[in-house]
Amino acid sequence: MVQGFDPTLILWLNLIGTFVFGLSGGLAAVRARLDLFGVLVLALVVALAGGITRDLLIGTPPATFRDWRYLAAGGAAGLVTFAARPVLERIWNVIQVFDAAGLALFCVTGAAKAVEFRLGPAPAIILGAITGIGGGMLRDVLIRQIPTVLKHDLYAIPALAGAAVVVGAHGAGSNSLAFPFIGFAVCFTMRLVGLRYNIQLPIAPSERRTKSGASEVPRAPDGPADDGSFPQRP
Repeated sequence: MVQGFDPTLILWLNLIGTFVFGLSGGLAAVRARLDLFGVLVLALVVALAGGITRDLLIGTPPATFRDWRYLAAGGAAGLVTFAARPVLERIWNVIQVFDAAGLALFCVTGAAKAVEFRLGPAPAIILGAITGIGGGMLRDVLIRQIPTVLKHDLYAIPALAGAAVVVGAHGAGSNSLAFPFIGFAVCFTMRLVGLRYNIQLPIAPSERRTKSGASEVPRAPDGPADDGSFPQRP
């Protein structure tokens, strides 16, 4: 938990982030033609797996299992995507903005919790990022895809940057409430800029020859597809 903030406010922000992350998992499941149970599972995986992984690596009981509202938020997201996919597809850009906000929130709170348990700077930054991206990585594995954060899309780097702000401030001896806000803003801004300008990290070229003899380097498709692939989030 981020020290100095109202615990109730943090709880509700986390629940909203959990719901939005669950929407992305549910949409991935619907696109992969899974049944209702599969949609609910993927929604819960994306919504909760990052925080569960963080808590298990820290060595504390996952907060998800101590508060039923997290399960309810993730499950509700799955039901919404199962019943209202066309509506969600039409507002996809809005969902991406909320998803970016959820990523920023989770990387900051995840890093703060790791620092609270006296982990070193590097592990705390990594756990902060895992809180935000872990669910999306597991989602992709379950639908038999290479995790999108490993091949394209600026997603993990903003999470690492936001977590680094919080951990760096703590390492410098500052407990100012400004730094969680700065970490959130850094992650959120980087993610939105990456989406707006389609910024990606360099990908190792894989040349293939065209009929004319020229080499062609394939690139990953942009935007959501209808074949089960899901390029965002997590």
